[in-house]
Amino acid sequence: MKVLEGIRVLDFGRFIAGPFCAALLGDFGADVIRIDRVGGSEDRFIMPVSAQGEGAFFLQVNRNKRSMTLDVDSDEGREVMHRLVRDADVVIANMPPRTLQNLGLDYESLRRIKPDIILTASSAFGDQPAVRDRTGFDGTGQAMSGAVYMTGLPDHPTKPMVPMVDFATAMSCALGTMMALYERRTSGCGQEVGASLLRTGLNIASGTLIEESVLKLGRKATGNRSPNYGPSDLFKAQDGWFIAQVIGPVMFKRFTQMVDRPELLEDPHFEDDRKRGENGQLLSDMMSSWSATRTRSECLAILEKARIPASPVYSPREALDDEAVNAAESFEWIHYPGIEEALPIIAPPVWLSRTPPTIDTRPPTAGEHTDEVLRQAGYCEHSIRKLRDHGIV
Repeated sequence: MKVLEGIRVLDFGRFIAGPFCAALLGDFGADVIRIDRVGGSEDRFIMPVSAQGEGAFFLQVNRNKRSMTLDVDSDEGREVMHRLVRDADVVIANMPPRTLQNLGLDYESLRRIKPDIILTASSAFGDQPAVRDRTGFDGTGQAMSGAVYMTGLPDHPTKPMVPMVDFATAMSCALGTMMALYERRTSGCGQEVGASLLRTGLNIASGTLIEESVLKLGRKATGNRSPNYGPSDLFKAQDGWFIAQVIGPVMFKRFTQMVDRPELLEDPHFEDDRKRGENGQLLSDMMSSWSATRTRSECLAILEKARIPASPVYSPREALDDEAVNAAESFEWIHYPGIEEALPIIAPPVWLSRTPPTIDTRPPTAGEHTDEVLRQAGYCEHSIRKLRDHGIV
């Protein structure tokens, strides 16, 4: 028996933060029903890879789910939604609070239908009155936390092209949902689980924010080089790039031995991590000179022997093909309609020794399980046909 077997989740989420939270619950056995717009929701079609247009991120964050289509703006659709809520344990939605209220998905509305329901709701800014109606995506959390400012170069802020805030928010929401389910076993009560992209971004950038509050250093971006220790940077070998990160006196001593520069240990410019960060460009230049005469594999082998954390900088293709990445069982290869070859769904980010998460079913096509879900909710075939004829499902 899986950890969340018997728990039903209604997933009204869009894009990443909501849907990936629901997918993680599905990995542990929850029955997750994705509520799509009639015809398919807009988040299905970002970075399209299938013949029907389903996108890469959609496929990653919607495994282990069933899909039904539903017009929740209509009165008939609301009645269907209410019936589904009565049989659910968790509702997930990543929308501004006003939108939740307009759809009847806010916590007060839901608990009038089912008192012990758990609502997991994430938004860009949270539920405080001054910011609750503002919209935003992953980039909002990155940009307003100071992370974008500290990435790239001083005159050219750079946003990472991966939605790290979205995914981190989803994982936080999954944790919060699990805690709410655990607490409900004792109290019998539901509650609202909240998260915001801004709060997630601030947590990720917390060290920089705390340092600035206390020391008021006014740090600027330093490219790929760490301002806090060193050498820590991206380095170019004869045939490719790699990252190496040296932190602490023991590791720095091993670095000096590796590059045959023992005098650096007595140099006051490098006496501790702070000094090595302040003078990091000097250390990066030394490391770059060292790596320029070697292949990447030679550099990585020497760094491994010196027990200095290092790894190659990969293109997406190289990451897919890497032996170590595959040996770590990083991918679940599935088949999806409209895609000839098997595609990699990235394995869940956490595993348990006795009750592990698993990817058991491929992402659903839009409305693939509509009739099945309606039958389980007590609708007869005549009622289902009527809903279809009226464009409700």
